[in-house]
Amino acid sequence: MGSSILFSYPELSTIVGIQGTFTYAAASALPLMAFVFLGPIIRKKLPKGFIMTTWVRHRYGEIAGAYISFLTLAIMFLYMVAELSALQQVIGTLAGIDGLPVIIVQVIVTTIYTSLGGFKVSFVTDNIQGVMICGLVIICSIAIGTSVKIDTSMIAPSGLMKPSLLGYQLIYTLFIGIICSDMFLSGFWMRTFASRTDKDLAIGVSIATFAVFVILALVGATGLIAVWSGIPEPGAMAFFLLMGNLPAWVVAFAIVMVVSLSCAVFDSLQSAMISTASEELFRNKLPLPWVRGMVVLVIVPVIVVAIKSPSILQIFLISNLAASAAVPSVFLGLSRKFYFIQGFEVVCGSLGGIFSVWVFGMIFYHGDANAARKLIILASLYAPDWSVFGTFLVAPVAGLLITFAVCALRLGVRYAVCKSRGERFDGFDRPMEPPSVDEVTAELERESRGVSHPSYGATKRV
Repeated sequence: MGSSILFSYPELSTIVGIQGTFTYAAASALPLMAFVFLGPIIRKKLPKGFIMTTWVRHRYGEIAGAYISFLTLAIMFLYMVAELSALQQVIGTLAGIDGLPVIIVQVIVTTIYTSLGGFKVSFVTDNIQGVMICGLVIICSIAIGTSVKIDTSMIAPSGLMKPSLLGYQLIYTLFIGIICSDMFLSGFWMRTFASRTDKDLAIGVSIATFAVFVILALVGATGLIAVWSGIPEPGAMAFFLLMGNLPAWVVAFAIVMVVSLSCAVFDSLQSAMISTASEELFRNKLPLPWVRGMVVLVIVPVIVVAIKSPSILQIFLISNLAASAAVPSVFLGLSRKFYFIQGFEVVCGSLGGIFSVWVFGMIFYHGDANAARKLIILASLYAPDWSVFGTFLVAPVAGLLITFAVCALRLGVRYAVCKSRGERFDGFDRPMEPPSVDEVTAELERESRGVSHPSYGATKRV
């Protein structure tokens, strides 16, 4: 959680009300629990891995691995943009100065200490981040509670206490988008693989889920307070407009906290991007300093885009959409029932899911290509219709359908070829796979007792 949470969560609360406050907080926190279930499964299949893309390459091959690695890097690029854009706006709003020099200094500082300490240093800054955000929430809560006056006569007319159609749509839209996007954050996977045991992972993630929900709900509630305190149309600036009513020392403290939060998030994204590029794109064949240098070069356009991207929420929504088109097809590979799905189908399904959003937009807007294009970049989450809900429904469902359709086409062509050549059709032959970690452990225990397993040692079919 970085400085970007101070924009998107209060903004949603000012529009959807208390329903949106708790929906967004829950939709952001609960997806973390997916790592409790998926982490152990992937660790068993690939015990030496440390990010999801390594397993994707192992399961689907080089093409799918390269595509998912590229998509992972692209999503982390967007998260970097969102974080630097948020920090720039925070500094400009609270301190009244140009935020560009601050974000440049932050990039330099995080680059230096991540280069010296590697990805492990981000684990240390995670602890600092936790302390900082707790301090920020506690102090700001006390300050707002004692300095801001809520006009109770404005609560009912605001309509923010009532449920709405948009609020119900967001339960699905936000949850699907965020859980799929989380799967592409290599920093989460690095921490998943770093956990000592599955029990430790479950305990840590459970605590984090509860803490994230509480913190985000409190941050989002500032949007409600801003409206009820008489601030007209606070929008994404709700938190900072409230800060204008607080003592100067609280504002100064908040600036320090926000910069610390932003550094902790940004160094995690830097470390994750370096690890993904080094491990998956260059397969550890390129010296690490070169990879770090490339990531520094990538940060230059990140800064440029961040300066021109005022909508933090839109950036997150674009990354969520791209992820939701790919994740369902990718995780078919966790089940042995879908052993016949190959990397080509996964790539086609992901790209097809995104293209299907444009097709949906053309149909929904009666052939208006401009409106369909805006739907892909999610120009508005708050459209008073079913367009955004349909977008996040079409992307994953169409992605899955296209994956199976392309797979059926491939198998059909393979069957026709085998038929014409008089060969046996092998399209549904199970691939050869090495023994699992559990099987290796069991065999070692048998050997220690002097008992051998007749079939062990040969590659098995799954």
